Amino acid sequence: MNILFIYSLQDIESFNKPLRSPEYIQFGISYISAVLKKYGHQTKLLIMSRLAGNRYNTNILDKHIDDFQPNLICFTAVFSEYHFIADIARYVKKRFKNIFLLVGGAHTTLNPESVLMDDFDALCMGEGEYPTLELVEQLENSIVPGGIANLWIKHGSRVEKNPTRSFLDNLDSLPVLDREMWQEWIEEQPGAGHAVLLGRGCPFECTYCSNHSLKKVSAGKYVRLRSVDKIVEEIREVNLKSPNHRDFYLEIETFYVDKKWALELCSKLLDFNKTLPMPLSFGVNLRITPNVDYKELFMACKESNFSFINIGLESGSERIRRDILKRNYSNLDVIKAVRSARECGLKVAFFNLVGIPGETESDFEETVKMNRVCLPDWNMTSIFFPYPGTQLNSYCKENGLIGDFLDTTRERDRAVLDLPNFSKRNIQKRYEWLYFFIKPSGGVIFIKK
Repeated sequence: MNILFIYSLQDIESFNKPLRSPEYIQFGISYISAVLKKYGHQTKLLIMSRLAGNRYNTNILDKHIDDFQPNLICFTAVFSEYHFIADIARYVKKRFKNIFLLVGGAHTTLNPESVLMDDFDALCMGEGEYPTLELVEQLENSIVPGGIANLWIKHGSRVEKNPTRSFLDNLDSLPVLDREMWQEWIEEQPGAGHAVLLGRGCPFECTYCSNHSLKKVSAGKYVRLRSVDKIVEEIREVNLKSPNHRDFYLEIETFYVDKKWALELCSKLLDFNKTLPMPLSFGVNLRITPNVDYKELFMACKESNFSFINIGLESGSERIRRDILKRNYSNLDVIKAVRSARECGLKVAFFNLVGIPGETESDFEETVKMNRVCLPDWNMTSIFFPYPGTQLNSYCKENGLIGDFLDTTRERDRAVLDLPNFSKRNIQKRYEWLYFFIKPSGGVIFIKK
């Protein structure tokens, strides 16, 4: 069968080549496509953007459907892209009535009842690799879809709500994700690299994130790690195909989720780099935890040619982190981690978040202070957005900070909350001027996320 995947983006520079690096591919649909290809099916990707306008979008969509003749179209969307994706599905269902439409992703998983109101034939809750494969096999054999765990399937006015299956226990059983489907959409910029998934799930429950809800969707272990050998094997394969790409971002919620595993990975990456004429460079994310000495980990990272560590400071206010975000570590914990990373020769990047519920201008000054004290080599700063399915979204509704409608235009670049002690106008101003607030103490580079 032919399966078309539709993915949408707002932050693009070109409609024909919207991605600047292979690093920005989306893991979920890439793994689903890899599974489908493993079983002999053909897949294709279409990247769309609301910025292109209706005429351009319908023309390119019509062309892909006419040329590829898909039997199934799979959609995925975060909250900010969902309404655009739902409009696309409405157009397809009206014009191409015989194509089966499946939607998945975090927004669908957390809001299935509202998604049912739109024009999809089925929705996927949770991980989608094998539910999608089972759906394809039923459609291929002209079987009316049904009985597929993780899928809610429409049968006229009736909805078949199948139970969820356990989280996939062995991530190594998945084929290497499909990078080929993305190639036609990438216009590489200097410094382009690749991303490799290390694991799934997060052990923490930050209130601005949906992990606390997603982990309840299915039974089984939520936080899972790929084996070190499989990770290195994938990096080796990517390097053989793209020898000019020297940079790899290792995607995981926190690299310290399992210290023994992390040190083993560093050791195997060191051995692999020794086989290359020019070593590969790596970066990874680290969630600070209290009273931890990271020296051994950071030394291992440096030896295996890690160049940087991402750290989520979020707010420099300990009160905001502790009471609002549920991130229980002190500023001293952050400072010690940064100092240790620098002593080992690693660069450090900060994630900053501005406009958090309960934040005051004094709290923001604490964020500026921590950036001045730690002098990250660069920072990725965004404005808080109350995503549905998060605890802070509920908090915002209960406290009258948001209504039922959330404008997703320039999401995370535009203030949406007017806080009692931090006005929307001042949140926007502080966000846009953060670079200059920090610069006097060290010239920190400001990169919008």
